This record gives sequence, structure tokens and C-alpha cells, in this order.
Amino acid sequence: MSPLLDPFIRGVTVGALLAIAFAVWRSGVSRHARIATLVGMASIAAWTMTESGEMRNAFGAALPLDVLAMVVGGSFWLFVAALFEDRPISGWTLAPVAVLLVTGVSMNLAPKPVGDVIWVVHNLIGVLLCLHAGFIVARGWRGDLIESRRRLRALVFGVAALFGVAEVAVVMASRLEHSFPWHALSAGGFYGGLALAILALASAALLLQGRSSLYGPSRRPEAGPDTRAEAADRHLLAKLEAFMADGGWKREGLTIGAVAEAVETPEHRLRRLINQKLGHRNFADFVNGHRIEAAKRRLGDPAEARTTVAAIAFDLGYGSLGPFNRAFRAATGASPTEWRRAALAGASPILEEAV
Repeated sequence: MSPLLDPFIRGVTVGALLAIAFAVWRSGVSRHARIATLVGMASIAAWTMTESGEMRNAFGAALPLDVLAMVVGGSFWLFVAALFEDRPISGWTLAPVAVLLVTGVSMNLAPKPVGDVIWVVHNLIGVLLCLHAGFIVARGWRGDLIESRRRLRALVFGVAALFGVAEVAVVMASRLEHSFPWHALSAGGFYGGLALAILALASAALLLQGRSSLYGPSRRPEAGPDTRAEAADRHLLAKLEAFMADGGWKREGLTIGAVAEAVETPEHRLRRLINQKLGHRNFADFVNGHRIEAAKRRLGDPAEARTTVAAIAFDLGYGSLGPFNRAFRAATGASPTEWRRAALAGASPILEEAV
């Protein structure tokens, strides 16, 4: 095998990753999406280069590359969270990157026995983040209303997240046994580098198609011409609105499949309708819109001041308090308790004490 082949393959990988970062950064998507994409692609590119002995010799001690490579698991998780769950950049979403940075620096500075332990912890954290990224991708697949993003989910879940887990397993096995035969499959080996190149090129091919649909805020599209298709959509939309107005959104564990069955339409058509006509990017966002509006009415009602937030969440179809709190804060910028306190401000002292 030519000694130039491995650096060439890694150069292709880095080029594809930087093309994704540059194109998304120049697009009109949200600032949070641009930052998450830039950090994720730069970190994976740095990891690709620092894992190669030839490229490391060429670059020497490149501290910025080493730092970016340390946090690759956290940056990948951040990228997936921004892409598939539309999460904004915050202290919570940056926490995994910070934890990996601290453990990565510590394992290099600590004496060998302690450094080895920190190295294991650092890699295990990376595994957990990759697994959770795969979980994020998988759990929202059914309710994702954007077809291009649904196709991308299979790629990320089936290859990228699992590749990260397999990479740590191979590296740990190689560290225990230096003659481990599968080392070539790691990111530092030839076949691992080739797999990274294929994955990067496939990701670029998908991500660079319709970037505005993959990222960005939800918006309600303007009505198109009155065609037969539009008339059929209006009829289906009326059935959907009637189902939701009848309290269909209150069902715990409501799925898009159940709604499609209730309004007697194929699931793919309902998915397209909610996305293109109502402007929602995922099914949970659509359902939460109804639930949060009902929650605000109840939280602002003095007669319900003594009803607990948890009781309201369960009444509205949430299976637990956590998802309700996250959805409410995402929609209003405040927790349910904060919103209730502000809504009932100026009420009687008894009501203010109740909240």
C-alpha cells in the first residue's frame, strides 16, 4: 500500500467535513445550528488527522488539533442534538464538550497510573455520548416530518454513532494487547480511516441538500394556488384540526401513526401536510403546540392555583414531568412554575403563596 494513500484518504475526509461546515455557516440557518455544525465538523476533522501517525508527524505538536480531537464525542453529540432535536446552544448542551476537555487535559497531565484511569473514564464518557446520540436519532425517527432529515437519521444512527462506540472498543483492546489484530479498523488504522472518508462523503451528499429544511426555525408556509391537491390538503387539514379540537392531543403516547389512522390517511401524507402546511419540523412540536397553549390557560387560571404542575402535565398527555418542563420552557422561555408566578402576579396573597 502506498504511504501516501492513507493521508490522501484522510484529506478527503477533512475536505468533506470542512465543506459541510463552510456551506452551513454561509447559509441562512440559525446561529445555534451554525455553531454546532462548525464545532462538530472541526472536531471530527481534527480527530481524523491526529489519529494518523503520518499526519501527526507532518503537523508535529499541534495543540489546537489535539484539543479539538479530545472533545470529538461531545461535539458529535452537540451536532446531533442541534440537527435532530433543534436544541439551542446553552450551558447544558456544551457541558459534554467541557467534561471531555477537562478529562482529556487531565489524562495528559496526570502521572501515568492516574492518567490511565482518567483515559478510561474519558473514553467511556465518549461511548455514552455516542450511544445517547444514536438514541436521539432513533427515538425521533418516526415523528420527524422532514424527509431529507429522516433519510439522514439512518446514516447517522447506523454508522456514525456505532462507529464511535466500536472505535473506543478497538482502542481499548489495542491498549491492553498491542498486537490486537483489529487495530487497522480503528480511526488510526487504514480501514478505519477509509470508513471515516466514506461516512464523511455520504454525510456531505445528504447534508448539503436542502440545508434550510434540515435546520432553522419552524415557519408556516404561505398558501399556494387553489389546485385539486390544495383542495384535498384543505379537506385533510380540516379533519386533522377536528381531531385535535376534540382532544386527540391529550392522549398519552400519541403517535403520528395513530393520528393518521384516526383521520384515515397514509402516514407519509400526514407527515408532509403537518410539515409543509403547518410549518412544524417534528410531530412532537406539533402536538406540544396544543398542549402548551392549554397548559398556559390552566397555569394562568386562579381557580387552578393549587393544582400541581405535575397534575396538569399528566392531564395534558405527558407521561412524566421532565418532557413537559422542557417543552414549556422551549415554547415560552420560562419554566411552568415561573410562568404561573408571573401570570398570577398581583393576585391575592393566598394565591401567590400557593404558587
